[in-house]
Amino acid sequence: MEELTKLGLTVTELRFALDTFYFLVSGALVMWMAAGFAMLEAGLVRSKNTTEILTKNVCLYSIACIMYLLLGYNLMYVGNEEGGWLPSIGSLIGTQAADADHALESDFFFQVVFVATAMSIVSGAVAERMKLWAFLVFSVVMTGVIYPIEGYWTWGGGFLSQAGFVDFAGSGIVHMAGAAAAIAGVLLLGPRKGKYGANGQVNPIPGSNLPMATLGMFILWMGWFGFNGGSQLLVSDAANATSVAKIFVNTNSAAAFGAISALLLCKYIWGKADLTMILNGALAGLVAITADPLSPSLLAAGGIGALAGLLVVFAIVGLDRIKIDDPVGAISVHGGAGILGLLLVPISNEEASFSTQILGIVVIFSWVFLASIAVWFVLKLTMGIRVSEEEEYNGMDASDCGVDAYPEFVSVKNAS
Repeated sequence: MEELTKLGLTVTELRFALDTFYFLVSGALVMWMAAGFAMLEAGLVRSKNTTEILTKNVCLYSIACIMYLLLGYNLMYVGNEEGGWLPSIGSLIGTQAADADHALESDFFFQVVFVATAMSIVSGAVAERMKLWAFLVFSVVMTGVIYPIEGYWTWGGGFLSQAGFVDFAGSGIVHMAGAAAAIAGVLLLGPRKGKYGANGQVNPIPGSNLPMATLGMFILWMGWFGFNGGSQLLVSDAANATSVAKIFVNTNSAAAFGAISALLLCKYIWGKADLTMILNGALAGLVAITADPLSPSLLAAGGIGALAGLLVVFAIVGLDRIKIDDPVGAISVHGGAGILGLLLVPISNEEASFSTQILGIVVIFSWVFLASIAVWFVLKLTMGIRVSEEEEYNGMDASDCGVDAYPEFVSVKNAS
């Protein structure tokens, strides 16, 4: 205390600085997940669509930052009624509370990277056949309005929060919401040409760069420590620091168990190790544990991840059987594992109940899906959402960007 007094600091000021710094570092880790999504998706699409998917990821992140600053954060947090349905509109990100334990701007930064994560889920699911500009227009609405409204209902103190819905870091609020928006777009968009044949035949369309996809998965895995750990909000006392440590371990374990359970299931079904399924198994474990990475024991967290890893394999195969084409498995990973994670919360968290968790799932999914399909439909009627058959055959890089990601292999790319 004497040393702090000499420095002109109080314990409160020191904790404020530490918690603000922790918030900012956690936000930076989540921001780095944008690189993870970009690399994962670029590796899982064909080479002729690589530049376009990278362009989407850069632009959607930028749009999310702009729209959440101008409107989204305001709708989600500023001046809203406790337990309400309709958000109010104030001024940008509001003003710093006198008793705040971290800087307001650090909270905004941490929240805005979550919005970008939700939108990144959509880009992979609609890859290889959606018009770039239609996607970017949808990004404006999703990040500025659709996501912030359901965010107000939950993290912003709205009616779902008051009902007792628990979603610690966003299995439903971020991941399932992104999957709901994605599946709405995919249903109107239709599958890629050649993906499905007669008599229920599914034709695999391999990605162009599995090393890049693997790098993307590991970047996402690393970023998730900020995603879940930062959601504890505080780290400046023993109790919160201990909680953060447990969150880190549980998050890591869920991903590891998810990867191995997907590996073992693939070996059992097909007799081979399918790398893409293993990558999605790890991500599914991360998504599932995000609903509550603090309450489960260390082994229980691993069990949650293992269940998610199994589920995602069946979900990816199941969606293909009903001809819902998702090039990267985003709907299965973020939607299926997100729902699973939310449903498992009451097992270890006494504050949650199955009824309120189901209510939250139904409300969030319904709102995001219905709002998204309405926006997609308007875009389909006006500017169109799908490229022509010729543009799809030649690749999105040529039609939307004019720059090839792999110019040395352009002839091979166009033939794929």
